[in-house]
Amino acid sequence: MTDLRGIPSVDKFINMQETQPLVRQFGRAQVLNAIQGVLTDIRREAAAGKPVDLSENSLVKMVTNVLETRMNPSLARVINASGVILHTNLGRAPLSRSALEAINETASGYSNLEYDLEHGARGSRTVHARDYLCQLTGAEDALVVNNNAAAVLLALTALARRRSVVISRSQLVEIGGGFRIPDVMKQSGAKLVEVGTTNRVHLRDYEEALAAGAALIMRAHTSNFKLIGFTSQPALEELVRLAHEFDFPLLDDLGSGALWDTSRYGLAHEPMVQESLQAGADLVCFSGDKLLGGPQAGIILGKGELIAKLKRHPLARAIRADKLCLAALAATLRHYLVGDAESEVPVWRMIGMSTDTIKARADGWRTALGFGEVIPQKSTVGGGSLPDETLPTFVLSLAVPRVDQFAARLRAASPAVICRIQDGTAQFDPRTVQPEEDDLFINTIIPIASGAINEI
Repeated sequence: MTDLRGIPSVDKFINMQETQPLVRQFGRAQVLNAIQGVLTDIRREAAAGKPVDLSENSLVKMVTNVLETRMNPSLARVINASGVILHTNLGRAPLSRSALEAINETASGYSNLEYDLEHGARGSRTVHARDYLCQLTGAEDALVVNNNAAAVLLALTALARRRSVVISRSQLVEIGGGFRIPDVMKQSGAKLVEVGTTNRVHLRDYEEALAAGAALIMRAHTSNFKLIGFTSQPALEELVRLAHEFDFPLLDDLGSGALWDTSRYGLAHEPMVQESLQAGADLVCFSGDKLLGGPQAGIILGKGELIAKLKRHPLARAIRADKLCLAALAATLRHYLVGDAESEVPVWRMIGMSTDTIKARADGWRTALGFGEVIPQKSTVGGGSLPDETLPTFVLSLAVPRVDQFAARLRAASPAVICRIQDGTAQFDPRTVQPEEDDLFINTIIPIASGAINEI
């Protein structure tokens, strides 16, 4: 049984020479709290008859482990080798270098977030991405909020509270995390009027609902699933004409909101923001951190008079975008304006990456690692975009024992590496590992993979 008399007092412990580097790194209060916790655990184990090492080195190591675990940020960088480009659980779109520089420039000092430099008076944060969005899409006005669900909530609250909103039953979608369009509509105070059936809806269904009184028509893009078989729905142009005949606006929720034609890469055509506006949609909502490739944001484009109503609504302040989001969004939009989005925005660089480039990188990984097999596979866009659509790729496949444990060790690394487990192997897709991460990726997995192979 451990002699408890060998346990140092808290005061002695924190004043030991070996403890001073910890005090300088983590602060006296944090070190003191960690020491108290460690000593309490030691006394508990000793009382239970467990042997405890009371040497100074052992005690300092225990306190160090507690502090490092406690002070490590819970939000950390990971390397995404899963092959899912817009991985919702991994933060969706990585930002371009220009967007990162814009964030740093804006965050490192003061900015004219709400200050009019020309007139020396109070300004508005709504102007900072507005002109770029209008130039790119032809919209009369634009408003940026903190995500697309907030954008839809604001539009419905400001324009349809206590009034009816007509929507097809086939469009009452659920997005990630169990978040449902009907719940957003309910929270806005709008009255949901479902028309049609799950698989078929006709223009007359909308017409009958509008004749009974409504505030607007809403169309929600089914971005994370497909309806196939015996299905039908009116074209957006038809819905716009009908809404305007009744003098109601039409709100088009695109979800991902592409500004770039996905069919150029052999994928299905994702509805584009420009197309919705050209079809006459009065308001269009979409995300900033999906196919746009920017920061998390909800973007609302459309008629100036309607956007003005949204800007004046009290809810707009509660869900507004902050300066870092606006800086990154503006930098991302500039890529589209100058025509280099395909090479500079990571999402499009990944989508457009050739299979020759991917295979060459996978071969390089295999050479550096010394084992494994490069095989053809499929990448996916993800992020609620282009359901069932894939891109041809090559992956480095590692047949290791206890593959689940191997993947867990990769997740525990710094940085964590996220792979795909398929056919009993761990697979790593270069498409979603940014080229500048290759060395870091290889240096991270080599000791873990080598250890796993040695277990065979």
